[in-house]
Amino acid sequence: MRVAMAGWVLCVTLALAALAGAAVETRYEKFLRQHVDNPRTSTLAAHRYCETMLARRRVTAPGRPCKPSNTFVHAPATDLVAACSQAPDPETGFHSTPSALSLTACRLRGGDTRPPCAYRARQAQQHVRVACRDGLPVHLAGTYTAPQ
Repeated sequence: MRVAMAGWVLCVTLALAALAGAAVETRYEKFLRQHVDNPRTSTLAAHRYCETMLARRRVTAPGRPCKPSNTFVHAPATDLVAACSQAPDPETGFHSTPSALSLTACRLRGGDTRPPCAYRARQAQQHVRVACRDGLPVHLAGTYTAPQ
């Protein structure tokens, strides 16, 4: 009876571990969740785009501090993956997209980081800097306008 019970407990433990492993988000998947919105999601109230998307994508959540800034890129994920094949900047090690991409930069209004979070949205066409791991973007390091 003890052997059967130990076997059952081991089986349940392995099944739970497999389920937990399947639910773990990779760094690339987290990057996509937090930064890629293509095509741009239309919201009922355009001025609430940042608040809506940050909550929907679980970047902000009740009980957690507001994130000071977040950028959503309105381009295919493949455009950001392509940045990883570009030579990294020798000073920063970040990779840049070869062309400017449509994006929305969300910045926290005021200095209070406690919810409810209120953001200011700015739309732009800019190059995106990313950190890459195994050929995939895993961190959005910033955006910039290339000199003319």
